[in-house]
Amino acid sequence: MAESEQEHAPYGVDTTKPSVSRVYDYMLGGKDNYEVDRHMARLALEVAPDAPEAAQANREFLARVVRFLAAQAGIRQFLDIGSGLPTQGNVHEIAQSAATATRVVYVDHDPIVLVHGRALLAVDDDTTIVAADLRNPAAILDHPDVRRLIDFGEPVGLLMFAILHHLTDAEDPGGITAEMVRRLPSGSHLAISHFHNPGSAHPEVSRQAFAAEKIFNETLGTGRWRTREEILGYFDGLEMLEPGLVPLPEWRPEPGDKAGPGITYHTFVGAVARKP
Repeated sequence: MAESEQEHAPYGVDTTKPSVSRVYDYMLGGKDNYEVDRHMARLALEVAPDAPEAAQANREFLARVVRFLAAQAGIRQFLDIGSGLPTQGNVHEIAQSAATATRVVYVDHDPIVLVHGRALLAVDDDTTIVAADLRNPAAILDHPDVRRLIDFGEPVGLLMFAILHHLTDAEDPGGITAEMVRRLPSGSHLAISHFHNPGSAHPEVSRQAFAAEKIFNETLGTGRWRTREEILGYFDGLEMLEPGLVPLPEWRPEPGDKAGPGITYHTFVGAVARKP
């Protein structure tokens, strides 16, 4: 690694190991990444050359979900877990354009995300970012800055985009999600996007998913392409909104969406559900 690149990293940012947030930033065409992240991304691109389109599909899915929740479902407060690096069309920008004074709390544990997030949100009283880890849901829900902006007596939009697939089975992502949802009031909504292995329904795509999972675990140390049944388990007890769990571009597409079919199409799925 170039010495100058290390010097330009914000304090506390480790540029010797790839970061999920920075790899994702690179896939979206961002500049907040380092050679170690680009190397990881190039390995992934060898298996899934349309991975940048998958990242774009995730951003477009996020935008559609937030617009729907703010403009149609009446959600006025959002908790975005594993928010990643700021990019065009952040949750607070989309939500507040639909309903002013909507409150947003971003949660992440990546130092570079916290640095950039705090700089972006320095003048926004209705939005903040907190340092916390999804593997400790109580630390998120009881965080004083979360409590300052989020009223758990009113419906919440819980956003978990591209985060649960970075938890291992042993870390119990289903149990963590259930604990988060349990603490939310009726009328809250849960939105998830997740890496998906379609199995025998799409054998070629399934092989790619297994290959990508191997690369992720060897480099990032994390990444699980789960089955449809496993992902649906996150929504137990909730009312699934149409069209259900689908490839990201199929969830209520809008004119102007750019993401389309590719080999990764069936390996990235999402859904939104309401707590009755």
